[in-house]
Amino acid sequence: MRSVEINLGLTIEFCASYNCATHKSMVAAFVRRKVLLLEDDSDLRHAYASHLAANGFLIFEAETISSALQSFETVAPDIAILDFRLSDGTALQLLPKLKELDPTVPVIVLTGFGSMELGVSLIKAGAEQCLAKPLEPSALLLVVNKALENSRNQQRQLASNTRRRRVVLDPFLGKSSAIKRLADTALKVAKSQSPVLLQGETGTGKGVLATWLHENGPRSEESFVDLNCAGLTREFLESELFGYEKGAYTGAVNSKPGLFEVAHRGTLFLDEIGDVDLNVQPKLLKVLEEKKFRRMGDVRDRVVDVRLVAATHQELHRLIDSKSFRSDLYFRISTVPLALPTLRSRQEDIPEIASTLLQRICSDMARPQVELSTKAIERLQSYYWPGNIRELRNVLERALLLHESNVLEANHFGFDSPHQTQPAYNANWTLEEIESFHIKSTLSAENGNVEKTAKRLGIAKSTLYQKLKALNLT
Repeated sequence: MRSVEINLGLTIEFCASYNCATHKSMVAAFVRRKVLLLEDDSDLRHAYASHLAANGFLIFEAETISSALQSFETVAPDIAILDFRLSDGTALQLLPKLKELDPTVPVIVLTGFGSMELGVSLIKAGAEQCLAKPLEPSALLLVVNKALENSRNQQRQLASNTRRRRVVLDPFLGKSSAIKRLADTALKVAKSQSPVLLQGETGTGKGVLATWLHENGPRSEESFVDLNCAGLTREFLESELFGYEKGAYTGAVNSKPGLFEVAHRGTLFLDEIGDVDLNVQPKLLKVLEEKKFRRMGDVRDRVVDVRLVAATHQELHRLIDSKSFRSDLYFRISTVPLALPTLRSRQEDIPEIASTLLQRICSDMARPQVELSTKAIERLQSYYWPGNIRELRNVLERALLLHESNVLEANHFGFDSPHQTQPAYNANWTLEEIESFHIKSTLSAENGNVEKTAKRLGIAKSTLYQKLKALNLT
């Protein structure tokens, strides 16, 4: 490492081994980042702007503090570079206003009037770096890249509090035609920026696929933030999504950023979006269409760039008909709909999925690998799986806990949903027999609760009562 001394008494270190390959990888990580450049010297401003633009940045120039403040609000830059002394004030006057608008944006201050006291004051006011002028454009590029890297690391650290920590499965395990079609479509969708709506029964792996879409998309280096909207009150959901200002309500002693801010430039995954309160839906639609939102208790808009992946096990068309879900929001989030197949519709994939899950569970339990007997596989393939892959994992984990054998047999399984007196699912059943079996299985899984069963089946409670009566089910 070599050090570059500046006359503010501060030291900036640059890597002596910096080369073209390093530079390209750094720029690729911050492709199309927006830079607000405030400099009243037109020649110097042009030199900095040209060099940064040539290296993949979008530059927004300003000559005065008032124009810089206006650009900051309008453009929402990723980083700001400020000359210290302007015709209408100094960076010390501007910094607090910028930090009030968005404290996460790193600010670099350039000054020809440096002193140790001034440098300390600027750092205390929120500056990321204080650099002495004149500064070579190449040196400024290094500092900008480093500041953006630090900012991104902080953003990802903040997102880690909400990001799932478990290792996820491959969402396309198996060789069935259904899963191959899903994989082909998902591969095309992953590279886009459009909202995605994942639809499928409970336990089909919507969360796994959402993570895969993020990690294989253009925002993979940014934050992935997820929230399950099921059962959340309007107030809690609104504060989680949009954040709030200090004093917005009783108990709001500090400001809090919402998940949209945490996921800025990354992906926000909203699971069970069908459960979002009807009063929150207009705000959700606004931020998706205009990329702007307001924190609770705030009076100004904040700009955010987020890719939305939503998921639901419900029939949203039914919710629209019942006036519990907005049609305009549905059309906005369903630009690209992906339907996840049920486990029972791809029985040929069950051996591979079960084997992969067994390996994962055995590793978590620190025990030798366990195999499935032929009869065990046949038993797993004949079951209806109303809880899909999630239920399969529970069944395997329970079998491993209760039996120490290195080979799992068919009689080692205890299933969650259907009564043990019920026959296993048979592919030769009629549609009526399948419907009867599925309703009984789901009703049993919900401990006889008709309301929860109807919601899980995606039908009205009155419709379920009619089906129970027609099928002679109690």
